[in-house]
Amino acid sequence: MKIGDLARITGANVETIRYYEREELLPVAARTDSNYRIYGEAHLERLSFIRNCRNLDMTLEEIRKLLRFKDHPADDCEGVNHLLDGHIDTVGNRIRELMHLEQQLKGLRKLCQDSLDAGHCGILNELAQPVDIPPRSHVKVDHVPRTLRGVKPIPTNK
Repeated sequence: MKIGDLARITGANVETIRYYEREELLPVAARTDSNYRIYGEAHLERLSFIRNCRNLDMTLEEIRKLLRFKDHPADDCEGVNHLLDGHIDTVGNRIRELMHLEQQLKGLRKLCQDSLDAGHCGILNELAQPVDIPPRSHVKVDHVPRTLRGVKPIPTNK
């Protein structure tokens, strides 16, 4: 099958398929005399595996490790379990970070209950305040990098 067929069957973008080939997650496809890529069932199965992993928000490095196990079916799968346990921990941490972010946003939203002119908007004024952020070399950068100065998270009933 051609790359467009593989993309249609798996729901992947053609450029994504080419990227996975460059990253050596997918084996390089054979070429026709006209220089078209030709993919087989092994490509379809491997791309489906990769797509399922990406749908679970696994990194390319995690997928690469899982593919090594998949490529050596006689090996012990303890490493697969360990990798998945680590990914579960990562997801749990992100959930906690996102819940904290939600609470910050709710606290920020409480700063402007009425419709005022933008110059007196509590949200805009708070967002304009300087934030103390440690030097980058000491900070793990992620998608919930800081707490707003005057905004305290709203306690949750858990």
